[in-house]
Formats: sequence, structure tokens, C-alpha cells
Amino acid sequence: MEKQIKKVIRLQINGGTANPSPPIGPACGAAGINIMSFCRQFNDRTKNNLGKLLPVLINIYDDGSFDFRVKNPAVSVQLMEATSLKKGSKEPNRNKVAKIDWNTVKRIAENKMPDLNCFNLKSAMSMVAGTARSMGIEIYGESPIHKNNK
Repeated sequence: MEKQIKKVIRLQINGGTANPSPPIGPACGAAGINIMSFCRQFNDRTKNNLGKLLPVLINIYDDGSFDFRVKNPAVSVQLMEATSLKKGSKEPNRNKVAKIDWNTVKRIAENKMPDLNCFNLKSAMSMVAGTARSMGIEIYGESPIHKNNK
């Protein structure tokens, strides 16, 4: 018999640094799972991404057991990392704060592809480019997205 999911918790936690303080402690404690067990497993699994903000989906089952899935860092976080920004532009349509090339957009799209709701790389690149534009990041070079549509 398959376990039934009782609850799903979505959190964003810095990789390798999970501890029982908020927001992890209250969220896991209210759901009835062992907080220290989750923190230990999460830190072991994310020691490669130390300090990066990672989205996590925790499935809690009827019998009190749990499992979790760590997703890749958000596109905005990867863009800020690639451009060495602290935050995006307040007026992205007027003030551009950084520039990236299409190869960087492609690399981020390939990295984030399993977590996106698209089926091909062009669509993923389009989503990443849209996030970059909304942050005030300019993309230079010839666009591979619109190349074949002329």
C-alpha cells in the first residue's frame, strides 16, 4: 500500500546551514516531523551548495515519515550570482544594472530546466531572459530564441 501525503511544506533554506530556528523549526514542528533529523539530512544533501538559497518541498506522510526534494536555486538568485549583484533595479525599464550574454542565459536555463514548466531549452531561455529583463539586466549578443522566427 502506498503512503498518503498528509501535508506538503515549501521552504527556502540556505544550503548546508539548516537549523531548528525559524522558519524550519516551527514549520516542521507543527507538521509533526523530527526537526533535527530533517536538518541533518538537508545539510548532508546540500553541502555542495553552501550558503545558496534553495527551494525545498517536504512531503509529510500519514505515518509521520517525510521525504524532501531540493530544487535548484531560483533564476533570480542565479542571475544575481552571475552578475555579482546584490539586488535588481528599482526601475528595470529605465535603469539597467548589469549585462549578461546569451551563453549565460543558456547555462542558467539548462541548470533550472528540471524545475521549470517548459519542455524545450528555447522556452526555458525565454523565461530566464524575462526574469533578467524584470531585474534590469540587459542581455547582449544575437538572440538564439528569435533566430529562426525571422
